Amino acid sequence: MKIACLQFAPQLGKVQANMEKANKILEETNDLRPTADGRPLWLVLPEMAFSEPSCAGPSTQWAVNIARHYSIFVTVGYPEVAKPADSADPTSKSVNYNSTVTVSPQGVVIGSYRKRFLYYTDETWAHEGDGKTASGFFAGPLGPLGDVSMGICMDINPHKFLASWSAYEFANHVIDSGTPLVVLSMAWLTRLTTQELAELPLRPDEETFAYWMQRFQPLIEGKKGPIAVVCANRCGIEGNACYAGTSSVFVVDKGNVNIYDVMGKLEEKCMVVDLMRAPKYALQRSTCPGVAWPSDPNATVPEYGADFVLSRYPPIAFYAFIKVPASIPSAVHPVAHIAKPSRVREIEALVCDS
Repeated sequence: MKIACLQFAPQLGKVQANMEKANKILEETNDLRPTADGRPLWLVLPEMAFSEPSCAGPSTQWAVNIARHYSIFVTVGYPEVAKPADSADPTSKSVNYNSTVTVSPQGVVIGSYRKRFLYYTDETWAHEGDGKTASGFFAGPLGPLGDVSMGICMDINPHKFLASWSAYEFANHVIDSGTPLVVLSMAWLTRLTTQELAELPLRPDEETFAYWMQRFQPLIEGKKGPIAVVCANRCGIEGNACYAGTSSVFVVDKGNVNIYDVMGKLEEKCMVVDLMRAPKYALQRSTCPGVAWPSDPNATVPEYGADFVLSRYPPIAFYAFIKVPASIPSAVHPVAHIAKPSRVREIEALVCDS
């Protein structure tokens, strides 16, 4: 399977302009097609991708058009109006959800998901999704894509930031459902300032990436795999909100984490990953005071004490990235069409002193 993440910076209320920007990025993307041997390509967009203010129509129609044009599967996030308000009743309110829709290459809607765990800004307009599983999250077959778990952004956090950190609701849902593929549409914020975002814009937000790893700790510590995880985030600045970018595709396999690719925090492009090819990085637990990235082994992150959410939970674990040499052949894993590196070579600059 091939996975594509479209990371860009939509502007609130400018639906048509946002769609035109997305179209242009896709037009400039190489290899945005299924493989010659028939393996599908799945394009995933961020949560509320086009920032449309009301109904589902424009986003779904855009997904249908793109899916047909490129012969690919498309998932896009949008605000769903499940039941409009009764115009005759001034006390009536619409029933809304923060949702994603998935469309086949034939332009047919094959799946939908309503966000289960709401961020506090979602609670002002949306209802919690009730899901189709005991956990309330989505897990099930999506045609040629196979069995998939789907979530939206806040779903990987503790419920309302009140549940126990160790409950790992979404990660345990993935384990319990036994799905080999996890897809997340996100609009994940960063704690970086606008000035910090502009520095090294093509480099990922290491703190955000480390946090995602922490929330999938049950998978990393487990004995199952391979499980591919797709984090399709947005980037850019909207008012006082700064988004983390850092869209990534990684595979967890019996304690090992291989990163197939990851985007920069302000990078606007469509990243295409072939899970039959070797990953770019392997992940290693680090004793450094931050995430060691190839271009900066001394990267650090701020203290958490002043942050309300993070102060309630354990400190984030940090990791070092190990480059996977391109010359090393890959052994194709029969499950989920994922290629695994036969070995990795550590780069000395990434090894932290204990």
